[in-house]
Amino acid sequence: MTNPTIPPGYWKDASGNLVPESKVKQIDQLRNQLVYDLCQMAEAESQALGKFKASAMMEVSSFCALSLDQYGVKTGGDKGNITLVSYDGKYKIVRQMQDKITFGEQLMAAKTLIDECVHEWAQGANDNIKALVNHAFQTDKEGKINTGRVLSLRRLDIRDDKWVNAMQAIADSIQTASTKPYVRFYKRNDTTLEYVPISLDVAAV
Repeated sequence: MTNPTIPPGYWKDASGNLVPESKVKQIDQLRNQLVYDLCQMAEAESQALGKFKASAMMEVSSFCALSLDQYGVKTGGDKGNITLVSYDGKYKIVRQMQDKITFGEQLMAAKTLIDECVHEWAQGANDNIKALVNHAFQTDKEGKINTGRVLSLRRLDIRDDKWVNAMQAIADSIQTASTKPYVRFYKRNDTTLEYVPISLDVAAV
């Protein structure tokens, strides 16, 4: 374990201090070697998985493009959610494109309109409704709004005109910040006939 920034015969501790090797306990040296060996192996596996994912995504996209070409469609196969199943049904691949949603400035108008609705409906007698609305617009530690909570308001069947305008403001505020691709692999259980994920997460194996 050589490092050009550390003089021979010394170890550097977690605080950046140089410690003579003779002062480093044997158990600490063994622990250090174990952690280094396993973590470097994990880094190599992680890089291999990254390459495998990129390759798998490319293969699925290429197949989708080939399949669409049968019908004279030239659109690339890199959009949308796709499920591919082996001929015998034993294996299944699911490619998902998950959009990361953010909100524009129209969300401020929606919050104002909803607050006005709550004020009119509650008439100051009950704060429960207001608490629910505030919860929906509550930000996390990074100052970001939980998109799921806000979008859940749109599922409420409320016919009030002001509420309808607020829901339209939420819809107008929705923006797709980025799209993250996922690819998952499954194998069918011969007994239950259910598809079981093929885990690529070492913690889940």
